[in-house]
Amino acid sequence: MNYWLMKSEPETFSIQDLQQCNGQTHCWDGVRNYQARNFMRDAMQHGDLAFFYHSSCKIPGIVGIIAIASDAYPDHTAFDPESKYYDLKSTPEKPRWIMRDVKLVEVFKRIITLDALRQNEKLQDLRILKPGNRLSITPVTKEQWQAICAMSQ
Repeated sequence: MNYWLMKSEPETFSIQDLQQCNGQTHCWDGVRNYQARNFMRDAMQHGDLAFFYHSSCKIPGIVGIIAIASDAYPDHTAFDPESKYYDLKSTPEKPRWIMRDVKLVEVFKRIITLDALRQNEKLQDLRILKPGNRLSITPVTKEQWQAICAMSQ
C-alpha cells in the first residue's frame, strides 16, 4: 500500500464535486508535470490511498481521503483540441499523459489547513511543505499518513 497527496483547485474539481459523481468515482485528469505523471504511472497502484488537497484557494488544506480506483490509462483530455489540457504531441497511439480513476473514501469534518500541517513536527519532511514544491501528486510516508489521519479526528 502506497500513500499519496493529490492536489486540485476546488473551482476546477473539489471533493464536493467528487461526492456528486456517479459512484463517487471520477477520473483524475489534467496532470501535466512529468514527475507527477511518473508517480501516477509508475509508483501509484490500484487500491492505494490519497489525501484530497484543495489548493490555490482561500484556505488550502486536506479535505478528505480518496482511493485509487483504476490502473493508469491515457488522459483523453490531451487529445481534445478544445481542452485546456490539450497536447499536440500526445496521441492515442503514443500518449504522453495518463490518468487514474479515484473514489471517495471520506470527507473530513474540518479541513486540515496548510498552516496546521506546517505546525505538526511529525510532518517536517512532508513534500508539500518543502520550498518550491508545486507538484500536484506527491508520495506520503506511512508515518506521515498516520499523523495526518490523527489530525482529522
